[in-house]
Parts: sequence; structure tokens; C-alpha cells
Amino acid sequence: MLGLVSLVSVPLTTSAGEWLERHVDSDPLVRRHAELGDGLLPWALGLFVLAVVVWWAGRGSRREGGGGARWSALPVRIVLGLLSVVIAVGAVVDVYRIGDSGAKAAWHDGFSKTEGS
Repeated sequence: MLGLVSLVSVPLTTSAGEWLERHVDSDPLVRRHAELGDGLLPWALGLFVLAVVVWWAGRGSRREGGGGARWSALPVRIVLGLLSVVIAVGAVVDVYRIGDSGAKAAWHDGFSKTEGS
């Protein structure tokens, strides 16, 4: 369920960001933030698809008693686990990059450094 919520929230937040981009002064940092935001949907889709596959595989192995299900084979579990970790790490890195670029766009001229602190 959380995978579906995440998947649906990405286009919503991307749309809100594009609306904001149209209503602020043109700035390379804002454009960079918007470009990075456009790249999050494949990660969210990958997480959702893997969550569904893992759920479906677990459901099938429980229904068949857990012993004879092909999905419960160790190599399949290892591949699904590795794919899950790779996609999750990619999503976290992408979200970090998007957030960092957004912070830079919002604060690049909004503060001053004081000397001697």
C-alpha cells in the first residue's frame, strides 16, 4: 500500500513543482531542481513493481504450504532482495539530490554569512 501511495505522490509533487517553476523567476538552480524531480518517477515505479512482486510471491508460497513454490527458491529471493536494495538506494539518492537542489534554489541568495562567528 505504501508503494502505491509513493507512486501516486510523485506525479502530484512533480506537478506542484512545475506549477511553482512557472511562477518564480527563471533561475538555473530552479531548472536543475525541476529536472531532477522529473527523474523520480522511474524509481517510484520500480519500488512499486518490486513490492507487488514480493507480495505476490509471498502470497503464493503461503497458499501452497511454503514447500513447493518456485518463488521461494533461494536464488529468486536473492535476486529480489538485491533488486530491492539497488532500487531503494537509487530512490534515496535521487530524493536526496532533489532535496539538496531545491534547498540550493531556495536559499542561494537568502542568507548572509557573518564574520568572526
